[in-house]
Amino acid sequence: MADIQSIKQRFGIVGNDPQLMHAIDVAVQVAVTDMSVLVMGESGVGKEVFSKIIHTSSPRKHNKYIAVNCGAIPEGTIESELFGHVKGAFTNADRDRKGYFAEADKGTIFLDEVGELPMNMQVKLLRVLESGEYLPVGSSKTLHCDVRVVAATNVNLISAIEKGTFREDLYYRLNQISISIPPLRKRKDDIYMLFKRFAVDQAEKYNMPHISLTTDAREYLKNYAWQGNVRQLKNIAEQISIIEHDREINAETLKRYIPPITSLPVAIDNIEQSFDKDEALYTIMQNKKDIAFLRSEVEQLKNVVGTFINHMNPSTTLLLQDSNLHDTTPLQHISSSVTEDNVFDAQEKEQVIEIDEKCPIMTLEEMEVQMITSALKRNNGHRALAAKELGISERTLYRKISDYNIEV
Repeated sequence: MADIQSIKQRFGIVGNDPQLMHAIDVAVQVAVTDMSVLVMGESGVGKEVFSKIIHTSSPRKHNKYIAVNCGAIPEGTIESELFGHVKGAFTNADRDRKGYFAEADKGTIFLDEVGELPMNMQVKLLRVLESGEYLPVGSSKTLHCDVRVVAATNVNLISAIEKGTFREDLYYRLNQISISIPPLRKRKDDIYMLFKRFAVDQAEKYNMPHISLTTDAREYLKNYAWQGNVRQLKNIAEQISIIEHDREINAETLKRYIPPITSLPVAIDNIEQSFDKDEALYTIMQNKKDIAFLRSEVEQLKNVVGTFINHMNPSTTLLLQDSNLHDTTPLQHISSSVTEDNVFDAQEKEQVIEIDEKCPIMTLEEMEVQMITSALKRNNGHRALAAKELGISERTLYRKISDYNIEV
């Protein structure tokens, strides 16, 4: 706790919110390592402060710290900015130039708004993170750097992965350790302390009397949504300190600077939820793929059964010949009353298909094992090809092979 208090004093952090204190503690603990850190939080919560805490508390503190706003660099020049270029690499490249990674060698680089990186730059960043190697623009000589990377984002990277705008492997490489910064509206007890600190600093800077807040003004501050977070609060406190002649500020005066809003914007609410539930969202995303796969297989099964069902005795076992496998696969007769809705339930994967009482029971799990085994045989054990045929990712196929103890 003493270390955290000294860190707060050093970096001007105000407040005692438990989530904020935890975030500071994690930053201090991870600082002594070289692990990549992903700082998540809405715009204006002060994410860069945490990258500075990590750098100054690390063994790299005597080397360079470089902050880069990935969203502010034009796509055409970002590769040169990050990795440098050689003379003649492009028009006006009249000399060799080091990039930010070379400048930060043995130090720390902070990549703000990392979610804005173009896909081709994400590949190059991944290479640096994994091996420390990179190529300056126009060069064929691989260079090496030793850089600690701290990245920050105010967007939901899991959603970006699902949309295909952010690489999944880069996400996990950056997110060796994650730090989530709470929005100001979740730090209600800290709001007045922050306002007072900003107002006092502004008054002392310009040698003006301090302002004070009435009770109703404090309540108004506390219950406001603060879309712009700490940055917005700081701007408001500084404006009022300079402009208002009456140094006692009530709620009506505050409303001239921060008009009331009826509800929290949906976009902000979604951002907040995304940081709390990143891993849960990824799991849901993977499960959706599995569910889609199973639904497809059930539909195919129904089509096969429909072809034969009117020609077979209800108690007869169907044998389907697979010309590729050169073997037979037993398939029990399914009642004609079965529909997709009562065959498959996403919450009850183990639900048993309705069949004739005299026939053995086959669960969806058994069907899935059978289909995975068949796909692997057809592709001579090649997992990537089998996964493609099944319509699932290799990661999902590996997990199912392990879960079901399927021999390959």
